[in-house]
Amino acid sequence: MTYKSDLGTYGEDKACEYLKNKGYKIIERNYRQKWGELDIVAISPEGILTFVEVKTMRQFGNGAEELLPEEQMTAAKMKKFKKTSTLYAQNNEELINDKGWKCDLVTLTISEKDDTIRHYENI
Repeated sequence: MTYKSDLGTYGEDKACEYLKNKGYKIIERNYRQKWGELDIVAISPEGILTFVEVKTMRQFGNGAEELLPEEQMTAAKMKKFKKTSTLYAQNNEELINDKGWKCDLVTLTISEKDDTIRHYENI
């Protein structure tokens, strides 16, 4: 395993833990198709099918000049994420209720002091 994949797995594990604590039910992790990947598929506490992209970064020093994990979510990545989410939803209609489905972003910044998680809903 590489440093990048270890970091990604750590971030996804932390994101799942965070979401579960918020009342989400994890349905699937690392759903892969030739056109894209979904890090986490979950049901929100309100019963909404939720697709979650996880971005993780390690912060060195005070982090003042470093990028945030949110900045890794480029327009191209967003397009691929939404396409994969749409196709998953179309193939799993039984998971969708009258509230539909949504796409969220969970970011994790790892520093020497602590980890910071941010959750952006309906991106």
